[in-house]
Formats: sequence, structure tokens, C-alpha cells
Amino acid sequence: MFGDNAGSKLREYAGMLKEVSGRVQPVIVAGGGKIARHYISAAREFGADEATLDSVGIEVSRLNAKLLISALGEASFPSVPKDLEEVYAAVSSGKIVATGGLHPGQSTNATAALIAEKIRATQFINATDVDGIYDSDPNKNKSAKMFKEISVKDCIRMLGTENSAAGAYDLMDLVALKVIERSKLATVVLRSDVATIKRAIDGKASGTQIVS
Repeated sequence: MFGDNAGSKLREYAGMLKEVSGRVQPVIVAGGGKIARHYISAAREFGADEATLDSVGIEVSRLNAKLLISALGEASFPSVPKDLEEVYAAVSSGKIVATGGLHPGQSTNATAALIAEKIRATQFINATDVDGIYDSDPNKNKSAKMFKEISVKDCIRMLGTENSAAGAYDLMDLVALKVIERSKLATVVLRSDVATIKRAIDGKASGTQIVS
């Protein structure tokens, strides 16, 4: 979720989330990150099936959520919700909510989109390791062009054939895009950086806006 210097990063994120919680109620969906990919890779070598691999990733994402809850202290709902109904109940507390994956077969993006739909979120922020959505992988193509705005339909067209193997999801998968489309969720994809996320919360988003 946070890579090296996790403690320092967690304090930064927790501080920002507590600061903005006076005007919005953040609901965070933690991913599994490198640790989940490591465990998934090891379990795959041992012959684990995809459903089991998904469960491994979910458990790691929930551990990441627990770490964030620890960093947030009393500002956070004290436990990690494990399904949509539990998320909805946690949100009613008025506190910051941190959760991880919910169901095998769903990416973190799909989970976050479904939660945003369930709680009628005003904004869905997808914080990732690139600045936005590009016409090709910017990590492989230095000439890749980033979109300031893109439609759901164009995202689906670019997605092509979805890779549904555990630990191998794209920036946005088909389920997440369909949820964004049907609920007309205001969505932005941007780099996972404290200052960048805070600007997006304040209505000054960079990155790529997805429009339905």
C-alpha cells in the first residue's frame, strides 16, 4: 500500500485525512500492494486456485486498512468492514472509514466503486502509481499521452480484454467502469500523493476525470 518508509507515509496520509474530515467524510479502500503480489505469487507457485489467491490479496488489503486505522486513532471507525452493509453501517458513525477488499473476484477499483455507489459518495478518487489514464502504459512508453478527461465508453474500449488473474488488475476494470457509468459517479484517477489527493478533495483535481 505504501511501500518503503511505511510509517512515515502512513502518518502523512493520516494527517491529511484527519484534516479534511472536518468538511468531508473519507472512506478509504486499501489495496494489497507489493506485499499482496508477493504472497499471491508464492501461493500461485504452490498451485493455489484463483479464488484462494483473491482471498490472500483481500487479507493483505485488510491488514493495510488496519494499519491506517491505527495511524488515524480515534478519528477512525475502529474496525475493518468486510462487506457493503458493514461499510454502510460504519459510515453512519460519521468517522473516517478504512476497509480493504470485500469479495473474491473483485479488484480494489471495483470494490471502491461499489462502495462509492452504496454510500452515495460525492466523489470517487482512484489514487494509483501514475498521474492519470494514458493512451498507453507510461512506464513503458515515454511518449504516452495522458487524458485530462475521458468517457467511460472510451475507457472500456481501451481496456480491451480484461486480465482477471489475481493481482493483475488495470487502473480501472470493467466492473468499476460499469458502476461509474450507471451511477454517474464523479471519478478522478490520479497519483497517490498526499498533496495531490488533498487538492482533489478540495475540488482542484489533477489527473484524469472519467465522465459518463
